[in-house]
Order: sequence, then structure tokens, then C-alpha cells
Amino acid sequence: MRCKEKEIILAIQKKREVMIISAKETGYTSPETIKHSQELDELIFEYQIAYRQKKAKRLFVKELHKQSMIVWPKHLVYKHGDIMKSYN
Repeated sequence: MRCKEKEIILAIQKKREVMIISAKETGYTSPETIKHSQELDELIFEYQIAYRQKKAKRLFVKELHKQSMIVWPKHLVYKHGDIMKSYN
């Protein structure tokens, strides 16, 4: 996991804890709790965007790999039996 993702996850956990404490102390519908909830939503959204970008990059590389073709010179392609004959 990358450093930025770890930072976002830690921020989400901390904000969740702050929101829960606020909800217990001031109520679930208090302006303070709602503010923390909205900030938590923003952090979760930021994490989702980072995760989707990472996944998109992975899929892009995977698709490129499928489309790529390696052409080996004929003299570098051996059969198992050919290798064993050269050692005898």
C-alpha cells in the first residue's frame, strides 16, 4: 500500500472516531457531528478516487501486456532436447 493511501486510511479512522465522540456528546444531528460526517465523506471519496486510479493503471498495464508480442530471433529459441544435446 502506498504512503498516500495509508495516510488517507489513517485520516478516515481518526475522523470516524471524532465523529462518533461528537455524536455521543452532542447528538447525531448536531451541526458539529454533521460537519465531521461530511469531512469523513470527503476523505472516503478521496480514497475511492485514489483506489480507482490505481486499479485503472493496473488494468491498463495488464491490457498492454495482452496486446504485446515478443519476437525472439530464431537462434534464441531452443527446444528442451536441443539444449540437452549441446551438453553431451
